[in-house]
Formats: sequence, C-alpha cells, structure tokens
Amino acid sequence: MRRAAAANLSVPGYAMQWTLAVAGLALSAMALSAAAETIGAVDTAFRLIGPDHKVVVEVFDDPLVGGVSCYLSRAKTGGIKGAIGLAEDKAESSVACRQVGPLSFAGKVPRQQEVFSERASVFFKHVRVVRMVDPKRNALVYLVYSDRLIEGSPKNSVTAVPVPATQPIPLQ
Repeated sequence: MRRAAAANLSVPGYAMQWTLAVAGLALSAMALSAAAETIGAVDTAFRLIGPDHKVVVEVFDDPLVGGVSCYLSRAKTGGIKGAIGLAEDKAESSVACRQVGPLSFAGKVPRQQEVFSERASVFFKHVRVVRMVDPKRNALVYLVYSDRLIEGSPKNSVTAVPVPATQPIPLQ
C-alpha cells in the first residue's frame, strides 16, 4: 500500500497539482486580507534628510463583514532609511472598528481570522489585525498587534463592534 502511495508521488502531474493547490490556498488567504486606504498623517519628528517620522491613519473594510470599517493608526519611521524602505516602524498602533452601514456577512465567519497585515520592516515584522467572534455577547472583536519572526511586541489595541441580538453571527 505504501509503495502505491509513493508511486503516486512520483507522477509528474501530482507535483504540479500539489503546487497549484498550495498556490491557490495562499492566494485565497491573501484575498481575505484587506487593503488599507490612507486617511491622513501627522508629523511627529522632523528629519533633515528624508521624510519626517509620522503617525499614519488608515482605514480598511472587513472582508467578510459588510458594514464594518476599521481605522488603524500607527507609527511610520522617516529619515533616509524610511524613504528607501529599510526602517523598522515602531510597534505602536491602535485600532477602532465601527459599524458604518448595515451589517451583512459574506458567509460563515471563523472564530478568529487575520483581516489585515502590512509590513512594518524590511525583514519579518508586520502589523496585523485579527477579528475574533464573541458569540456569547454577539460581538466582533478586533485586535491589532505587531509581530516579528523571533519576538513580537506585547503592545496592542482592541476594539469591538456589537452585532444586534436579532442578527446572529454565522459562525464557521
């Protein structure tokens, strides 16, 4: 039985099918992650050469929950390194998600899912927003945090969007 399974692995089409399946999963995960739109920014420190240090405010819509937008504020490092994309942004961010229209669900909602991710340094650091479902209180909870390959930051921010009791959240 094991030899038959091993023989199937050597079939050239099998490797191609496996590669396409993995690529499809990666693309679908990327499609669920929202893209942010910059609302504005304020300078926090003057840099003689290159852009100033800033706090940037961005907004993104929850990809599975219509009518919810999340506002994200975070530090952006300026200077020469910031201008060429080599600076590491500070792990300081805040999130505020609000109902901005009628709530609708584009399918079943996982209990926990990353809904936003953006690079915060050239190597292995991201700002991430995760949606969690609180079924007991019928609420959507959003957490922003920063991670790194070796050690992330405990600095975080959380917000919640209540869903009317007459509209249960369709859990996955």
